[in-house]
Amino acid sequence: MEPVGVLVPKTIADVQAALAICREAGVPVLPRGGGTSQCGQTVNRALVIDCTKHLRRVLEVDEAAGIARVEHGIALGALNDALKSRKKFFPVDPSTWARCTIGGMAGNNSCGSKSIRYGLMADNVLAIDALLASGERHTFGELPDNLGAGMPAGVAALVQSLRALGAAEAEEIAARFPKQLRRVGGYNIEALTPAARAEGRGNWRGCWWAARGRSPSPPRWT
Repeated sequence: MEPVGVLVPKTIADVQAALAICREAGVPVLPRGGGTSQCGQTVNRALVIDCTKHLRRVLEVDEAAGIARVEHGIALGALNDALKSRKKFFPVDPSTWARCTIGGMAGNNSCGSKSIRYGLMADNVLAIDALLASGERHTFGELPDNLGAGMPAGVAALVQSLRALGAAEAEEIAARFPKQLRRVGGYNIEALTPAARAEGRGNWRGCWWAARGRSPSPPRWT
């Protein structure tokens, strides 16, 4: 399918303006990463937004905390090159590391050969600065039981409904849901149960524009 158009934004403000125009015109929006996924989600009849040319900076590295704050268009290989002199690395390592972007990896919950030890992308993202379809900008991170007044009403309602689903179906999920490290079909609904939330496995949210990660992570399995 051919895109309606392609946007190569220089700033987040460019992205916000494009979203506003598309929202008014009823045009779908497709944020594109490195285009390395095998599932075809990087093409569609939509406005394709490609941030790999300009929005690809490492904004901050906190060596003591092991946290990097980056723009979503940066490739994994470029991030690890920037971290190499600090003797750090981002442990999620798809085979397409030279081209895949951090934003695309977060949206796809990428893994790699080190995922058995260090976990998936969902285990290595602390927070995401997101632009919502409504035009609102919100930072998603660890969610307390009390969501607070700072969260957009629509997002709060979605989180509450997902938590209610996890609580209502916790026994069924525990009894029947496959014990797999990663799956590409269906949803990771096991992360919604009260037990998973208590272990901190349900805090990640889908990525749009910027992510903060930590590296190296504690081993997932011992």
